[in-house]
Amino acid sequence: MSTKQIQGKLWSIAPQYWSNYFEPFFLPMYKKTLEQVRLTEDSVVLDAGCGSGLFSYMAINTGAQVMGVDAAPGLLEVARERNPENNFLEEDLEALPFAENSFDLVTGFNSFQYAGNFTNALSEAKRVLKDGGRLVIGIWDKPEYSDATNILKAIGSLLPPPPPGTPGPFALSEEGKIESICNAINLKVVYKTRVACPFLYHTLEEAIKSFMGTGPAAAAMNYASEKHIEKTIAGAMQPYLLTEEMYHLQNSFLLFIAEK
Repeated sequence: MSTKQIQGKLWSIAPQYWSNYFEPFFLPMYKKTLEQVRLTEDSVVLDAGCGSGLFSYMAINTGAQVMGVDAAPGLLEVARERNPENNFLEEDLEALPFAENSFDLVTGFNSFQYAGNFTNALSEAKRVLKDGGRLVIGIWDKPEYSDATNILKAIGSLLPPPPPGTPGPFALSEEGKIESICNAINLKVVYKTRVACPFLYHTLEEAIKSFMGTGPAAAAMNYASEKHIEKTIAGAMQPYLLTEEMYHLQNSFLLFIAEK
């Protein structure tokens, strides 16, 4: 089974949980991106790994022409409901079905790290960019900079050890990795910043649903019961209880903009 098929299946298990309880926490990264790229009605945008289509929705509201692709049919269904007049296609980041020089902007938020081959995925993004076009890459910062790491580690403890190079949330977070890949394929990184994306839950149930909407939790269902996974998430959340049933996780993301 290809990486696309594997990841597409995992991220389609609970797409509404992802859409309602996890993706909204990326709004600071999405807003920072829109501040930097300044889209217009003439902008043609590809949201690569569009998920449930929240950033696509924000980009569409600028007047830009937006298309989204993702490997997960479940998430795409949500994206289409959110953006009914736009095209969202089930495609592989390593084999985009578009001609060269098609887009002014390609965005990839928490998507490229799930490609089977990161360099191939970024090369495809470059191929479909127009000369002078920009590629936006949003990824988790180093694991130690995010509290959510500990929740994901707890979920990961229910899984067998992954082989080296396995796609995952922090697969591109190593210092200098994005810059190295971009340099190798002749993309120039022109902007880099850290973006704080705090997660705030008003009930433990919200927190559990949030992480149950992720690919790692879906993968864990092959080895543990849903109830056991939920109990594991609940235990990992306890250090982040603020008061009554309010939970807060401080997280850090990296945002890159590269030019072709």
